[in-house]
Amino acid sequence: MAAVLLALTLAAPVLLVASGPVPDTNNGTVPLVLWHGMGDSCCNPLSMGSIKKMMEEEIPGIYVLSLMIGKNVVQDTENGFFLDVNTQVSMVCSQLAQDARLQGGYNAMGFSQGGQFLRAVAQRCPSPPMRTLISVGGQHQGVYGLPRCPGESSHICDMIREALNRGAYSDLVQKHLVQAQYWHDPLNDDLYKQHSLFLADINQERVVNETYRKNLQQLQKFVMVKFLQDTVVDPVDTEWFGFLKAGQAKETETLQESALYREDRLGLAAMDKAHKLVFLSTDGDHLQFSREWFTANLLPFLR
Repeated sequence: MAAVLLALTLAAPVLLVASGPVPDTNNGTVPLVLWHGMGDSCCNPLSMGSIKKMMEEEIPGIYVLSLMIGKNVVQDTENGFFLDVNTQVSMVCSQLAQDARLQGGYNAMGFSQGGQFLRAVAQRCPSPPMRTLISVGGQHQGVYGLPRCPGESSHICDMIREALNRGAYSDLVQKHLVQAQYWHDPLNDDLYKQHSLFLADINQERVVNETYRKNLQQLQKFVMVKFLQDTVVDPVDTEWFGFLKAGQAKETETLQESALYREDRLGLAAMDKAHKLVFLSTDGDHLQFSREWFTANLLPFLR
C-alpha cells in the first residue's frame, strides 16, 4: 500500500502531451526511453503509463520504452529506494544494448532521480547512442535534505530520513539506500567525495574519467528543467546542476560558478559553449507542469 501511495503522489501532478513526428531513418521516429522518479514505477496508469500511451498516440509509430527496474511493478517501485544505483544503471545499459529498436539512437527523458540516472547511462554506455537527454527535475549535484518525500505519511519516507540523518556515508546506508547515493553534504565535502558510491563518481569528484567526459559530450542536447516552487528537491538549484557552496549550507552557486564547470571535469563548459546545454524553468512544484508547457518547451527537442 505504501508503494501505491508513493506512486500516486508522484504521478498526480504530471501533465504531458506530445505532438508531431520525430525524424529517423528507420520508422520515421526516434525512440524515446523514459525513467521514472522515486516512488513511481514504469507502468502506473496515472503517471508513466499514461505518458507512454500519450506519446504513442501523438507520435504515430514511435517506440517508447518506459524502464522497469525489476521483474514487476512492485519490484520496480521498491528498487527506486533500495537497489544500488550502479546496479540499476548497469541493468539499463544491458537492456538498451539488447534492444534492436534502439540501435540507431534514442532520446531519453528522466523524471526526478531518473534524470540523473539517465545521465549516468549517457556517460557510461554510449552504445546505442543517446541523442537528447531531457532531465525533468533531476538532482544532478545531489540533494541535502528530503523535505517532502513523495508519500509524506509513508513509513518508507520516515525510514529514509532517519537513515540519512544517522549516517548517509556509512557503508551500510550507501549500499542499500538509493537516496544516500546522491546525498551531497556540503558540510562534509571530503566524506562525500570518499564514500559516495554513485554521485561522486559520475560527477568526477575523485578523478577525471575521460571516457565519461567524452561520452557526455556526444549528446546533441542536454535539457534541464527546474521547478521554481519545488518542495521536494533541496536545494532546487541542483536541477540546473548548481548546488550549495562547500563548507556551509545556505549560499548556493550556479553550475557556471562551480569548480566542476571551471575545470570542465565533465565537459559541461564545452557543451555550454557549443549551445548543447538548455536551462528551462516552470513555476510549478516538483513534477507539476501543464500539457501546454510541455508541448511548447520540451517537444521541440524531440523533433
